[in-house]
Amino acid sequence: MASSLDALLRPRTVAVIGASRTRGTIGAEIFHNLVAHGFTGAVYPVNPGARAVQGVRCYPSLREIPDEIDLAVIVVPAAAVPPVIDDCVAKGVKGVLVVSAGFAETGEDGKARQDALLARVRGAGMRMVGPNCLGLLNADPEVALDATFAPTWPPHGGVAFSSQSGAVGLAILDYAAELGVGIHQFVSIGNKADVSGNDLIEHWGADPAVSVVLLYLESFGNPTRFLRICREVARRKPIVAVKSGRTGAGARAASSHTGALAGLETAVEALIHQAGVIRTDTIEELFDVAMVLAHQPVPRGDRVALLTNAGGPGIMAADACESHGLRVGELSPHTVAALRAFLPPEASVRNPVDMIASATPAAYERALPLLLADPEVDAVIVMFVPPVGTEAAAVAAAIQRGGAGAAKPILTSFMGMHGVPAALSTLRQGRFPSYAFPEAAAIALARVVRYGQWLARGPGRAVALPDVDPARARAAIAGHRGWLPADATREVLAAYGLVQPAARVATTADEAVAAARALGLPVAVKLASATITHKSAVGGVMLGLADDAAVADAFAAIAARLTALGRRDEMTGVTVQPMVPRGVELFLGATRAPGFGPLIGFGTGGTAVELWRDVVFRLHPLTDQDAAELLERFRGRPLLDGFRGAPAADRAAIVDAILRVDRMVGDLPEIAELDLNPLVARPPGAGVLALDARVRVEPS
Repeated sequence: MASSLDALLRPRTVAVIGASRTRGTIGAEIFHNLVAHGFTGAVYPVNPGARAVQGVRCYPSLREIPDEIDLAVIVVPAAAVPPVIDDCVAKGVKGVLVVSAGFAETGEDGKARQDALLARVRGAGMRMVGPNCLGLLNADPEVALDATFAPTWPPHGGVAFSSQSGAVGLAILDYAAELGVGIHQFVSIGNKADVSGNDLIEHWGADPAVSVVLLYLESFGNPTRFLRICREVARRKPIVAVKSGRTGAGARAASSHTGALAGLETAVEALIHQAGVIRTDTIEELFDVAMVLAHQPVPRGDRVALLTNAGGPGIMAADACESHGLRVGELSPHTVAALRAFLPPEASVRNPVDMIASATPAAYERALPLLLADPEVDAVIVMFVPPVGTEAAAVAAAIQRGGAGAAKPILTSFMGMHGVPAALSTLRQGRFPSYAFPEAAAIALARVVRYGQWLARGPGRAVALPDVDPARARAAIAGHRGWLPADATREVLAAYGLVQPAARVATTADEAVAAARALGLPVAVKLASATITHKSAVGGVMLGLADDAAVADAFAAIAARLTALGRRDEMTGVTVQPMVPRGVELFLGATRAPGFGPLIGFGTGGTAVELWRDVVFRLHPLTDQDAAELLERFRGRPLLDGFRGAPAADRAAIVDAILRVDRMVGDLPEIAELDLNPLVARPPGAGVLALDARVRVEPS
């Protein structure tokens, strides 16, 4: 199927505007790479000051080239780019690669130049990569396009790579060649004025020659589209990403629990997780994972067998596996007996299997199939420390023979031999990735296992919730700004089927006593204030009040505490609620992450929510699978199953509440922040109650 990116990635003719005769310049290196690496189409240098460039006839302008041009590579100063784009339009060029810098990365003036450039490109129906980029390449032998100024031409394979940084792109191509990771296509998107990472993921998702997609990300232009595209593509082929900028510098100050707990990194992590993308911490780890995915099946579970000829590496691998969520369990009795039948008495046939230093290549070849056949094993990590008298190459060949045809992933660690050196080239070109140390193998496998778990969970579905009433909620928030008063908050929640206990607002002690009598003792008395968000912090919550005097005293005590703090004028009264049956105190909230949209948070609730920070976040819109997964991800999960004799929580009602909050913030962009804390989950069938709720609205 034809793609709008074919002119960029599979052109038949390429013109290099700014091609140079002076080697070492960008224009010279790009033209040299196109010729030297065997581009299968025609290449035309354009330079008004030269008759020939590197032995190829040169044209003074693009318009004078006699043939049609699919791809124009522009390597001229920023000021000269617009007239070159005009030439491209006149020539009918289909795709442009603007390597030139001096656009949006330089500030507002550069951004204006870039916007004008983009308008001209799109108006002509062209596609553009850049500006300010390293270039692009297609290592498919049928194309052999190297429109970059990188010094390295990688081996061909099934990996497609998009980098937002040109400098990182240079390192990536070098590293891929060093490790023997085959690249199909590589694109440095630079300022991504037109072609974005999302466009490339969608294109590569439909390309049968691509088996793995790698990304270096610095920002998300359209997170919602990223989520939609990746969720679909990652079901067919893995996507692995490094996202820079993990620090809290981008976090914003916020007054609610949700805002204080959620920063931009939280939104990034939620987005990448929900999209099914495998996130790594470093470029090195990115390729560690890619080496698994390029040649190995995705494991069906998290159980790992370790095979080694030295106890130390086995212990290191076991520790790394366990600390990254993998299980190093017991082998089946049949496997243990089969290993014991040929290994020396000094060997350990438990997991890790330590064949000791005298282990021969034949021992590796015989032991590996036994571990792969064990029903208690989902993947195997094989380690080798070169002792005297045993050659690594012989062991590598034995591993290849022993693992031939395996349906489970095999990772290897030839200790100290990073990237598999020349002596083990047969292994590098084969199916089994190798790492210098076993910890790297364990971490890479753990990333792939989590991807397998994401696949196994299924895509989930949107939930309709036909009983919600957005119009009722909009009417309740109309005319308000900031934190909603209690009655408006109650109305908004009721419109979305979120239940609160009966409550009355009282402005005097006598009104509080009357409200308590009407609701039924015992009651809770809570500060009512439009500005004080954390009531407990100012002594604004009194519980279990069993008689009139206790209620009146509570009103007076709250007022006295605020007077002492100099904040009495912020007290509009108190809210009186009946005490409710005990349950699991949870937290459910929402905030808006700049550039990402609504972010839903769920976890352990109560007054110490910010202290424990046991809250997990996901981005709107949630599927039923997303909502259910939140219940499994927070550290307080055992509370839901009945901790130390307490009753279990109504899981179905919790998931329903999460989906209702998600729908609410999707329907009502005016809601900037929302806290339900505590959300009390009662026993199965009894539902949930929002004991305390706060909603802040701002113009959308």
